[in-house]
Amino acid sequence: MPIGDSIPLLGIRWDDILFVVLAATLLVSALLVVTLRDIIRCGLALIVSFASLAGIYALLGDPLVAATQVLVYIGAISILILFAIMMTQTKDAPTRLVFQTQAWIAAGASAVIGVVIAATVLATTWPAGGQRLWTATADVAHLLFRDYVLPFEVVSVLLTAAVVGAVYLARREPSRREEDRS
Repeated sequence: MPIGDSIPLLGIRWDDILFVVLAATLLVSALLVVTLRDIIRCGLALIVSFASLAGIYALLGDPLVAATQVLVYIGAISILILFAIMMTQTKDAPTRLVFQTQAWIAAGASAVIGVVIAATVLATTWPAGGQRLWTATADVAHLLFRDYVLPFEVVSVLLTAAVVGAVYLARREPSRREEDRS
C-alpha cells in the first residue's frame, strides 16, 4: 500500500511534519549545547543539531549541502572538538559559568533577533499557492568534481596535514617517571 503525499485525515504533507520534527530537534539540541554542564554531552548535542540541519538541507532538496554538512561539521569539526575535550580531560564545567552572568543580556539580544527575523518573514512575498522551491545541485557537483578537482584535492591534503600536525602537537610528552621506566 503506497503512502500518499499527505496524512489521510489531517491533510498535512509528510515533508511538513518532517520539517517540524527536524526543526524542533535542532532547537532543542542547540539549547542543550549551551545549557548542559557536562561538556562531552554538549559536544554530542552539537552533533545532533548538525545532523538535524543536514536533514533540513536534504528535505529542501539540496543533497550536496546536506552531505557537506555531515562530512565537514559532523565528521570533522564535531569529532575534533570531542577529541580536544577528551584530551584535556576536563569534563565538568564550573558551577557558575562566565556566560551565565550575562543571561539577561543574551535573552534580550535573542528577543531582538527573533523580532527582526519575524518581521523579515512577514515582509517577504512568498510564491503563490504554497509552491515548493527545489534547487538542483548537479551543476555545483559537476563544477566541483570535474572542473575544480585539483583545488578540491589540494584543500583535502592541506586539511589532512593540519589534522596530522594537530595530533603531533597534542601528543603528551612523557614524564620523567615514564622515561625512567623505559
